[in-house]
Amino acid sequence: MRPRHPLRPLCLLMFGWAGLQAPALAQSSLEGRVIVRWKQDAPTIRQRALREQAPATEVADLMQQRAHSLALRSATPLRSGRAIDARTQVLLAQGIDSATLAKRLAMDPQIELVAVDRRRFHSRAPNDPVYANGAGVGPAVGQWYLKPPGNGVVSSINAETAWDRSTGSASVAVAVIDTGVRLEHPDLAGNLLPGYDMIGAGGGGTCALNPVRCAVANDGDLHDADPSDPGDWVEQADLATLGNECEIGNSSWHGTRVAGLIAAVGNNGVGMSGVSWNSKIVPLRALGKCGGYDSDILASIRWAVGINPPGITVTNANPVKVINMSLGSTGPCTGSSGTLYREAFKAANDRGAVVVVAAGNSAGEPVDSPANCSGAVAVTGLRHVGTKVGFSSMGPEVAIAAPGGNCVNLSGACLYPMVSTTNSGSKGPQVDTYSFNSASVGTSFATPLVAGAVALMFSVDPSLTPSRVRTLLQQTARPFPTSGGGVANEPPPPTCPAPVSGTEVLECYCTTTTCGAGMLDANALMLALDAGVAPPSVVISVSNSSPTAGNAVTLSAAANAFGGRTIASYLWSISAGSGLASLSGATTSTATLQTSGAGNVTIDLLVTDSAGGTSVASTTVTVAAAPPPPPPPAPAPAGGGGGGSSSPAWLLALLAAAFSLRRR
Repeated sequence: MRPRHPLRPLCLLMFGWAGLQAPALAQSSLEGRVIVRWKQDAPTIRQRALREQAPATEVADLMQQRAHSLALRSATPLRSGRAIDARTQVLLAQGIDSATLAKRLAMDPQIELVAVDRRRFHSRAPNDPVYANGAGVGPAVGQWYLKPPGNGVVSSINAETAWDRSTGSASVAVAVIDTGVRLEHPDLAGNLLPGYDMIGAGGGGTCALNPVRCAVANDGDLHDADPSDPGDWVEQADLATLGNECEIGNSSWHGTRVAGLIAAVGNNGVGMSGVSWNSKIVPLRALGKCGGYDSDILASIRWAVGINPPGITVTNANPVKVINMSLGSTGPCTGSSGTLYREAFKAANDRGAVVVVAAGNSAGEPVDSPANCSGAVAVTGLRHVGTKVGFSSMGPEVAIAAPGGNCVNLSGACLYPMVSTTNSGSKGPQVDTYSFNSASVGTSFATPLVAGAVALMFSVDPSLTPSRVRTLLQQTARPFPTSGGGVANEPPPPTCPAPVSGTEVLECYCTTTTCGAGMLDANALMLALDAGVAPPSVVISVSNSSPTAGNAVTLSAAANAFGGRTIASYLWSISAGSGLASLSGATTSTATLQTSGAGNVTIDLLVTDSAGGTSVASTTVTVAAAPPPPPPPAPAPAGGGGGGSSSPAWLLALLAAAFSLRRR
């Protein structure tokens, strides 16, 4: 081996690395980029300190000298980037990755710390046109339920921020037990795995022997490996076979809608995005015309997790981590039926699968079955403002709440539907498209938002257990709001009472005993998985969001700490419009805003938990100008000639004068 030339380090110091290695380095596009902090007592720092207010040329010269000194000791070609403070600077090296460069430089005794200079991005919003603004065919708010809360929307699940951590994994599959799926839909096809049509499962018979089930199936046969949805429309003529309890109507394409909310292919420039857009769907067809039977649903649960029901020879090659069941009927989880569902849910849980079930659409009555069975994660539905949406069931069995869609308006296009994949056919399939109408609401659509969030969780940590998933869902949920619901000029909604069968309760303010632990927050789930414990959550309530100048406004914080922590402090501040109002009680959970001028006042609240975790919430109050003061009263007319009436004081004075003269 040729010995190193004794003058090589000096040459490198004087002329830099480029003069010796430029040809080799030019061939590599790999560049390491790190942030280095020197120790306070490092000889390199003591020899020459960085002067305050030093000109740019002096800073660049000093940073380059420090880079050269470290380059010599580490035998790594370095060039200087910007200075961050007196002891911290960016260093770059060609032909080496950032992580390797950081490890190498961290070994130098003069270095205090080294960090990779990572590239950061804004929150990962997909480029699907419907997501942002409805693409001209859907609601202007687009997929409002996936975005961060704000702009009048309180209950959205903040998936957009969660996508910075994960957009799902192809190794995580979600079973959708429903009406089947339109397999060719362009926003679903890429995320579909083989499923099964379970209607008539294991019966061993034919349509001739099972006319009712064959009518439900509506595809000309009983169970098979084709889970595509042929449509579930019901006509008057169908009632003779299906029974009068069925409702006449067009095809719902329900399973296709549910599947899209969970895992429509995201960021593909087409249509919409699912919550876990890189996860997979295993479609299981158990519902058809006029619903479906428990036996087919129970068989679907077991097949989804890899247990073959008797008579089914096709095995699920992709056992799922999540099961979505946007189905149910009224009644408690009791008797033999309840036993069968509890056993099926336990079998799924024992195999590591989480079963997410819709609470039901009985307008405030008790939770439907099987959502009220142990082993299910029951989901209730919220309006965009965070109140219980009128159609949703409620009760103590609910685990968590998520947006269920609501139109708000009584006429015109639905303002807050749950946009999802569907088909245009009123009977059989026609054109694959997207749903934007008032039919796209219900706890059926709140449930897949939770199922999609659980799929994101498994994508980050495949070792999660069903009990751990449930705990994290509830620990990271945002508190329910206590204001903002109802309709202007009408009494506010009540607090949700305990549900009673036969008694409807429409919009109401949720409690943890009626709507679950709180509102689903996908980003808080990701933070909890990364850090072990999520930061505190906080929601601000305002007694009057549009006061008149001179009036006081009460600001209240509903904060929640997780993982055994407690809320340690509150700090209110005015971040905009400080000349229009003042704050009192700035370090308590309730503060008072005293307004003095017209305009917008933005208030920030910093909440800190007992372990130092922090969260910030903001709200804006629009202050109206105070009405002008009334004009002063006109002065009383002056006395004088003209024979006007005399005042009592004048008469008294006259009498006093007369009395005085008489005495004289």
